[in-house]
Amino acid sequence: MRLTNENIFQIAMQQSAIDANCNVDDFSRPDNVIVISKENASARRYLKLPHICNLISYGSNIVATISEEYEHIVREYIYKYPLEHCFETPNLHILNDAFQKTGYRVCFMAEYFLPDVQLLRVLPCDYELKLLTAKDFGGLYTEQWNNALCKDRKELDVLGVGAYHNEKLIGLAACSADCETMWQIGVDVLPEYRRKGVASALTSRLAIEILERGKVPFYCCAWSNLKSAKNAIKSGFRPAWVEMTVKSAAFVDEMNK
Repeated sequence: MRLTNENIFQIAMQQSAIDANCNVDDFSRPDNVIVISKENASARRYLKLPHICNLISYGSNIVATISEEYEHIVREYIYKYPLEHCFETPNLHILNDAFQKTGYRVCFMAEYFLPDVQLLRVLPCDYELKLLTAKDFGGLYTEQWNNALCKDRKELDVLGVGAYHNEKLIGLAACSADCETMWQIGVDVLPEYRRKGVASALTSRLAIEILERGKVPFYCCAWSNLKSAKNAIKSGFRPAWVEMTVKSAAFVDEMNK
């Protein structure tokens, strides 16, 4: 089946519903929804479930998937402030301060992109592109390619596109099979080859390859990572949903070392 934008958006919301332990229609309601987070074997494989608190929005409302003991903190917060302000400072300090008293802190804040099939096309660049599979990734789990590949979850890395200059790998986009229906794209380009259209050529080509395999490509970056967000948009992706995740203070401290 050829996936349409409507199909793609619905598949993404269905996966978010699995991850959040809610109904898919909850993301389209005009009012906020609070559900109890639970483990699920079909959730995105990099998630550590159950969540203490994870706020998700596709633009209509907030779905908060939480540990039940913190419902009072989350309920007061998401019903006090407008949706868009719940994901940013200064209001976000209120949520962080409340959780910090219990040994938790706001940690991850990310924007997720989905392809627009009306805009998606293979973009050109001046370098040779090669399609890669898992067997080609063996020697590539290095710092240079740590956005495209994840050495902690090598078994999920399934497909990639490499850019080559005189047989030297100068850019790599690869995807991880994070769940049954959706594969996440990451991309790296060597510094001296950036701003030459390599990232968008790799990303767009890989997205098309993923769609041809009946899977939905998705792309994630921090809101402040303008280079990455611009690459997503240039490659034919558009913003689809946002998430904000609370983690233990110890976890946050470890990430800040």
